[in-house]
Amino acid sequence: MNRKMVFYMLGQILKLEAGIMLFPLVCSLIYHEFNIVTAFLTTMAVALTLGFALTLLNKPRNKTFFAKEGFVIVALSWIVISAVGALPFVISGEIPNYIDAFFETVSGFTTTGATILSNVEGLSKGIAMWRSLTHWVGGMGILVLVVALLPTDSGRSIHIIRAEMPGPTMGKLTPKLRDMTKALYLIYVALTVCEIVFLVCGDMPLYEAIVHSFGTAGTGGFGVKNDSIASYSPYLQWVITVFMLLFGINFNIYYLLLVGRLRLAIKSEELWSYVGLFFGATALITYNIYNMSSNFAEAVRNAAFQVSSIMTTTGYATTDFNLWPGLSKGILFVLMFIGACAGSTAGGIKVSRIILLIKRAISSLKHTIHPRSTETVRFEGKRVDNDTLTGVLVYFAIYFICFVIIFFILLFEPFDFETSMSAVAACFNNVGPGLSLVGPIGNYGIFSNISKIALSFAMLLGRLEIFPLLVLFSPSIWIKKRAKA
Repeated sequence: MNRKMVFYMLGQILKLEAGIMLFPLVCSLIYHEFNIVTAFLTTMAVALTLGFALTLLNKPRNKTFFAKEGFVIVALSWIVISAVGALPFVISGEIPNYIDAFFETVSGFTTTGATILSNVEGLSKGIAMWRSLTHWVGGMGILVLVVALLPTDSGRSIHIIRAEMPGPTMGKLTPKLRDMTKALYLIYVALTVCEIVFLVCGDMPLYEAIVHSFGTAGTGGFGVKNDSIASYSPYLQWVITVFMLLFGINFNIYYLLLVGRLRLAIKSEELWSYVGLFFGATALITYNIYNMSSNFAEAVRNAAFQVSSIMTTTGYATTDFNLWPGLSKGILFVLMFIGACAGSTAGGIKVSRIILLIKRAISSLKHTIHPRSTETVRFEGKRVDNDTLTGVLVYFAIYFICFVIIFFILLFEPFDFETSMSAVAACFNNVGPGLSLVGPIGNYGIFSNISKIALSFAMLLGRLEIFPLLVLFSPSIWIKKRAKA
């Protein structure tokens, strides 16, 4: 374990976090929120002090690191940026309880959107901006941003990207890793700016357009109104619906379109499965809630918005879907687990893993019926190797074990089964709102501190896809092996 490299990178990330806070700091200055300015300046001072201390004390002679260091850097970074990122909430007094502030910050960076707040509209402009900015930073990944901006060993940085980017596989789009990360971020920024423009054209104030675009881009769902998106016009709801879907698409597709490889992009098996799932779920829910709606257009709009929101794990709401029939709620609950595409900013298990799991099951069934046959699993036109298939199966097994453990912790709470189960599902899959008491008009402030810590851990597990955190807490990583005599 190259510990110096691990802590050196951690220091760089803390310095970058301090730089990111300049954005909400300027926002606070514009709105004359000088007590909030103090909160950000204090936090920036803490982050910079720790950052410079770690980089100066741990400047590595050997900058080589491998997969295990990549996992540890990613896991530690997400915990530390959340711990430091919670300070503005506490120092400003807007979320005085540190556990609550930590939960809110983890929810932001992991793009979950679960909140302990009952009155979002009571937040200052600067704090609300920081809250949504954590979505935008966490959407593509803060380590991806580090690789794009800081001079690092590109050959080794792939271990960081693989550990942080969601999905069963991670391929390089360009020969140079920094070029790849810059391309991804340029696409990310361009889509975010486009959404801001479309929202402003619909008469949404610029501040609110920026906040909601950050929430949509990161597929997180933090906003500025207690009713989420319900009070906005149908036009604005449709704009957010479309952009939630766009940010749920694998960013490789956008890169292929950018370089003119249209045919390869539109042949994506995962893309068409994702689009088909959206339209299928929307059609079923529209049919199911039609009698509860004023007209057909409203039913379609609400169904499309909630399917897009839950499927991409954004978590915005235009209506209280807790009041929908069981079929509609059941569809949304299943979509919480599936999520969107690999390589997107969305959470969940990912469409590609579901496809691979189904194909592996069909292949095994055929082999059982015809033992002498040789079944090959193919995905995106390529043969899937056994290591990838085994990785998918292992992921599902560990996912289920972690889910059950966290669920049992929540059973000590005095809440109904639907609340506890959907809370774990919503946090583990980075969705945000669940069902019953944690539905779109509820919040997570009802849970005890122990449960909030467990759910924070669930959000980190879901965003980092389990393995980095398991590696971080593995004793064998940290214990030095004694040389044999």
